[in-house]
Amino acid sequence: MTEESDKPTGLDFAEGVALGALAEDGMLLGHAGGEEILLVRKGAEIFAISPHCTHYHGPLAEGLVVDGTIRCPWHHACFDLRSGEAVRAPAFDPLACWKVEQRDGRIFVGEKLPKPKAKARGADKAPKRVLIAGGGAAGFAASEMLRRLDYQGDIVMVSEDAAPPVDRPNLSKDYLAGSAPEEWVPLRPDSYYADNGIALRLGTRIGAIHPREREATLADGSTLPYDRLLLATGAEPVRLELAGAAPANVLTLRSLADCRQVIARAQAAQCVLVVGASFIGLEVAAALRARGLDVHVVAPEARPLERVMGPQLGDVIRALHEDKGVRFHLGTTVGSFEAGRAVLEDGASFEADFAVVGVGVRPRVQLAEDAGLALDRGVMVNKYLQTSAPDIYAAGDIARWPDPQSKAAIRVEHWVVATRQGQTAARNMLGAGEEFSAVPFFWSQHYDMSINYVGHAERWDALAVEGDLMAKDGLVRFRQGGKDMAVASLFRDQDSLQAEVAMERRA
Repeated sequence: MTEESDKPTGLDFAEGVALGALAEDGMLLGHAGGEEILLVRKGAEIFAISPHCTHYHGPLAEGLVVDGTIRCPWHHACFDLRSGEAVRAPAFDPLACWKVEQRDGRIFVGEKLPKPKAKARGADKAPKRVLIAGGGAAGFAASEMLRRLDYQGDIVMVSEDAAPPVDRPNLSKDYLAGSAPEEWVPLRPDSYYADNGIALRLGTRIGAIHPREREATLADGSTLPYDRLLLATGAEPVRLELAGAAPANVLTLRSLADCRQVIARAQAAQCVLVVGASFIGLEVAAALRARGLDVHVVAPEARPLERVMGPQLGDVIRALHEDKGVRFHLGTTVGSFEAGRAVLEDGASFEADFAVVGVGVRPRVQLAEDAGLALDRGVMVNKYLQTSAPDIYAAGDIARWPDPQSKAAIRVEHWVVATRQGQTAARNMLGAGEEFSAVPFFWSQHYDMSINYVGHAERWDALAVEGDLMAKDGLVRFRQGGKDMAVASLFRDQDSLQAEVAMERRA
């Protein structure tokens, strides 16, 4: 590619563009100073921002402008139009912003604006020491937000993982499929933590927490004091013992180490048994098919994902996988797996080099239980994500919080939810008093098809299907009492964003 072809094309905003070219509440792509720029008009104000989401480079011009923010169509990251700040995960890095002037009925884009400085919090109000138990999505998001808010106190993050915080969704998607390099997986370079004064203690386990003394005891007997504690211990995969199987031949997928192990086995294998037609199980099936393996999926249900996605989407997902060569064995379980052969309870059998189990996870609540915190199928928190001990917060897979949509306490095992809760918990540990009201969101990738799911519907009394799901152009509304509790969509990004906003405003 030549240097000439690398130059941005289209409207040159430095030379000016007619105000009439930018519709009210509209967006316009162009460039200035050799960089791509998106103009956004909201009322009388015009903003110039980078046109790509800092998460996975999603096209913001196809997103949605809402109350002074712009939302990414792919994974619903949210940015402030004035400052470019990534105000809501899964993006953490800000957008670049440019100065905009209006003269003689034309719009001109000038120099790039400096990154705004975070508002410092008063040292007399902020806690001196923050301890984060867990090195996953919620723990990372909390530590990043604390430093972004110019918190000057001590941050210690204790993680049992051997690796620093990673982009966990990638482990069952592009990285596992071999289409993304490992350098994409860490959320930040290793040097980030020391550079930002975050004491990251890997391979370390907290044995107990003592709310009254405000300290934690590590497994080695040493103690860590805290003024605020975030419990973000996440969940662990449910493990199955398959009769006759050597433990080394039955894998799960949760950590980077797990993913490396699956990849290593896949490189020397021809066929894999996937136990469970869960999101993880089917994403693993898609990724390993991309690596050329024969894949057999065994699950007791009649349709994959029917309990969460309903029968229509369940049929679409099954048809897609079968079209790619995956063989389903539904309505049965694995009777035995030995000598490279799986024998099912219905009598079927096939060869497989190893198995990956994806049958769900369990929240890791032992620390909270031993500390006497209130539990109910998770760690109970209030709308500020505080536990029954006011100095202890909880976020991520373990937290059960009051959902303004359903008016019930819910616990959700979504990566985006965990990061957003980590951000809210960080703000509240600094005294913000911010209610956690974000609508749950996740996405699941199957080959070239991505499913966006916004909301939370543990049950529904009606399903409304729009578009043609089999043609990968449609959505399903999960309704309870005439209200949309969740919306799952295929290549209907604007509809997904609109559904999110409608749920927020209804709450």
